[in-house]
Amino acid sequence: MRRQEHPRATLSPAPAPSPPPVAAQPLDPAGLEREAGVARLFELHYSSMLRLAVLLGADDPENVVAEAYYQIYRRWRRLRDVVAAEAFLRSTVCDLSRVRTRLAARREQPPGPSDETVASAENTALLRDDQRVLIDALQHLPARQREALVLRHWLGLKESEIAAAMGITRGSVKTHTSRGIAALTQAMEARR
Repeated sequence: MRRQEHPRATLSPAPAPSPPPVAAQPLDPAGLEREAGVARLFELHYSSMLRLAVLLGADDPENVVAEAYYQIYRRWRRLRDVVAAEAFLRSTVCDLSRVRTRLAARREQPPGPSDETVASAENTALLRDDQRVLIDALQHLPARQREALVLRHWLGLKESEIAAAMGITRGSVKTHTSRGIAALTQAMEARR
């Protein structure tokens, strides 16, 4: 016969001692300010920076903009004027787009189908013919002319702001802008 144990006879293991309370780490006010500042900058300017990278011909505009935000995040504490963060971000997008397009041009293109980019059906439906021609002509401009035109006519920046974003003099901005407009005018008239 089997002996039955009384329920009180079994002992349950003692509960494990709770770990000692850990003092909460004080939050770094500068870190909180940086997080909030970059998040606010992202909310306000992400779409325009993405469009800027696309218009400047970056082959991977999302990565260009993500890298620009990473750069500003890293340098946030060294920014002397937080209001100038947008200009720094814009300048970084211009620089990264220029570097990426230069690198893409150096890569060997494997032989294959046509180099012509095919627009999606949605883009084709949304863009009128003259807009497609203008964007195509803009993409074929030299990088500096394209940057100057996009910053001037799309973002509406002043010559001094464009010069700061591109890292060139105001005179060079005028030169690149006028040459870009002349080339666009010639390309648009040739297609009509």
